[in-house]
Amino acid sequence: MEWVIVLAVGLVAGTLGGIVGFGTSIMLLPPLVLFFGPHEAVPMMAVTALMANLSRVAVWWREVDWRACAVYSLTAIPGAALGAHTLLAMNPKSVEVALGAFFIAMIPARRKLQASGIRVRLWQLALVGAVIGFLTGIVVSTGPINTPFFLAYGLVKGAFLSTEAAASLSIYVTKAIVFHQLGALPWDTAARGAIVGCSVMLGSWVAKRFVLKLRAEQFRFLMDALMALAGISMLASALR
Repeated sequence: MEWVIVLAVGLVAGTLGGIVGFGTSIMLLPPLVLFFGPHEAVPMMAVTALMANLSRVAVWWREVDWRACAVYSLTAIPGAALGAHTLLAMNPKSVEVALGAFFIAMIPARRKLQASGIRVRLWQLALVGAVIGFLTGIVVSTGPINTPFFLAYGLVKGAFLSTEAAASLSIYVTKAIVFHQLGALPWDTAARGAIVGCSVMLGSWVAKRFVLKLRAEQFRFLMDALMALAGISMLASALR
């Protein structure tokens, strides 16, 4: 019954994440913590997130902006490795509070950025990658942070979903490797994460039909709503 619940949530979370590009970890982490405990849930989520991003790349393969992905990953990889090491030496609660507030603040900031016509340039994605890579190494989910920057770079719908996922892959691969090297991701935990990841991958394929029907403005509005929910959820979790 525990696995039925986790896999069902994984399918829903994968579908939601496949539509807006984030939210999978936020939905999946509570049942994983409940059934497997926090120490195993975080490494499992790293494997699941890796598979979720891989499936989004596969679904929207033709629309990936590989230049943006490469520039972002160049700094995100060392940032993620440093963050994963830092995670074992600190309490991430304070980081979660800051991120929750940041998610909410980025909603009006993104709209202002869009209205002003300011675009994020390719080299600026390298700066974004370094910061987000480090933060993702520490906490489970930073997906909403990527959203305004990749949108401001000019990506939307399938191009946004695939490029953000391809760029994030480098982070989660690095995080999984570091966890395994530090003994926090034994093979049985990785296998459980992969099982959950299969349900998330299926959700990504289900999501494609919904994304194709969304207009660009509807897509952005939906992401704003999910960013608000992500921020509130993270603040509530950290302040409990």
